[in-house]
Amino acid sequence: MTGAADKKLPLNEVMMAMDVVDTLRHRDRIIERELSQGDRDAQLYARLREIYTSQGIDVPEHVLREGVAALKEDRFLYTPPPAGFNVTMATLYVHRLTLAKWTGALALVLIVAFAGWRVLIVAPRQQAAETLRVDLSEGLPLAFDSTLASIGQEASDTAAIEQANRLVNDGKAAAARGDADTARSKLAELKALRDQLLLSYEIRIVSRPGTPSGVERIPDVNRATRNLYVVVEAIGVDGKRLSLPVQNEEDGKTEVVPLWAVRVPKATFDAVKRDKQDDGIIQNATIGVKERGTLQPNWVMKVDNGAITTWK
Repeated sequence: MTGAADKKLPLNEVMMAMDVVDTLRHRDRIIERELSQGDRDAQLYARLREIYTSQGIDVPEHVLREGVAALKEDRFLYTPPPAGFNVTMATLYVHRLTLAKWTGALALVLIVAFAGWRVLIVAPRQQAAETLRVDLSEGLPLAFDSTLASIGQEASDTAAIEQANRLVNDGKAAAARGDADTARSKLAELKALRDQLLLSYEIRIVSRPGTPSGVERIPDVNRATRNLYVVVEAIGVDGKRLSLPVQNEEDGKTEVVPLWAVRVPKATFDAVKRDKQDDGIIQNATIGVKERGTLQPNWVMKVDNGAITTWK
């Protein structure tokens, strides 16, 4: 039956014809035994009438014929279109709301992740790099200059000025080549030099119970030698004891200590020993004086070059 005939059928008959087609398609045995074997259409119509009669449905003859014709012509059969660009675009359009939600969620996650990466990683790195750049180009050079100026005002010792200039030159050179660690280390040494220049104190031989005034040591490197030391402490202008950095000649380590022992010749050691033996008190206890603006003390008694920080 033609498409024009389809249009003349009432809607209820079209729906019934579609049901006939559906029944035929789901009745595989009918199709295989009747249609595929070339049996007459009348036999198929009779079988269809039996099916609908058993269901209490009255189907007109022309509707049955229309259904059989539609089955042969594959009418009312959905055939999916072949895959292609248009089909893909149509599918995307149908699911646009779902896709929009997922795309929006993914975009939000990416935006948050990117923002977090910028804030938590990139920005701190950039800030640290900028801080380091400013410190190397401005902060450290200014600190070297100001500390050197302070040393120049205090120092009365040319050796201190020379040492300060060397530290400044080395530190600025390190900053110029981007070596922040070396530059800061040199600045720390320069500030320690300044602090040492500002100190003023007396170096006194210890004379009190529980602490020896002198010690004898046999160095490991030369067991045939005996080194003599007097135990000393630094007393500031306010009468308080100071802790100073002292290098131990026996192990080469520098420690900040309130007590240390200065190596002295035998004549000095014996003189201190006699002084203490008189009445148990060392009358001439001052062995050296460190003036402000100088690096090294002026020794009142003769001393050798060397000191220790432990002797027990």
